[in-house]
Amino acid sequence: MTSSPLPTAQQARQALGRRLREIRVEARLSARDLGQLMGRHPSKISRIEHGTAAPSAADIRTWCGHCGANDQVDDLVASLRAVEGMYVEWQRQEHTGMRRVQEASVPLYEQTRLFRIYEPGLIPGLFQTPAYATALMGRIIAFCGIPDDLEQAVAARMDRQRVVHTGDHRFAVVLEEWALRARIGSAEMMAGQLGHLINAASLPSVSLGIIPMNVDRGMWASPGFWVFDEDRVLVETPSAELTITQPREIGVYVRTFTALASRAVYGATARSLITAAIDVLGADVDQ
Repeated sequence: MTSSPLPTAQQARQALGRRLREIRVEARLSARDLGQLMGRHPSKISRIEHGTAAPSAADIRTWCGHCGANDQVDDLVASLRAVEGMYVEWQRQEHTGMRRVQEASVPLYEQTRLFRIYEPGLIPGLFQTPAYATALMGRIIAFCGIPDDLEQAVAARMDRQRVVHTGDHRFAVVLEEWALRARIGSAEMMAGQLGHLINAASLPSVSLGIIPMNVDRGMWASPGFWVFDEDRVLVETPSAELTITQPREIGVYVRTFTALASRAVYGATARSLITAAIDVLGADVDQ
């Protein structure tokens, strides 16, 4: 069983501290010795190693230099940058409304060649209908109490979908079956969304996998995440957007995606799960 890839900022800082401690120990230096070499009090070395204080990039370079680990500097500095920019609170992002959040991601979407998308409970934004996006984003606006620019935000999300139909982009999408059945609006709206998903899955650039609810799990459900090439992972939590840029952490998400994708069904079998969900919605309409 693979562990969840979702770290907290504090956990990530503690992991960085543990790596720096391992480098110091392997160099056979005490905290006092290293502190003297770096011109730092030993207590500062201890706080860094326990994750209660963050090193600077210069600290990392000096630390590795005195420990004979210059080959690890780039990866450790990348880890530091990931910790520094890990969380962006939604309240800060959305204080001027959701339209700007949609527009801000357009450059990233346009430059990405391979999208690996996993969602456990909703249809990804790139494949949403206007009605589904309106229902979903309307509830987010109401829940978060942010400025109501719903019409403009939906229009921006629809415009962002142009990457699905233009340019050299590929989309590997894995959904839990629950995402097909989780209602966020009327049965008619949901049926229209699932029909749109079937059409999107027929595009040559799109690979859609569905993990059946009754599958024998080799990897438990994870919070939804998007992998952009090999450069970045975005994870949405209820309070913040988590950005992963450290290569080792990206590797964990890639392996997690591969494990989840291996449990999914594709092609006609995936379409049958979608049509089964549509049939249930049709029964709800008839009642």
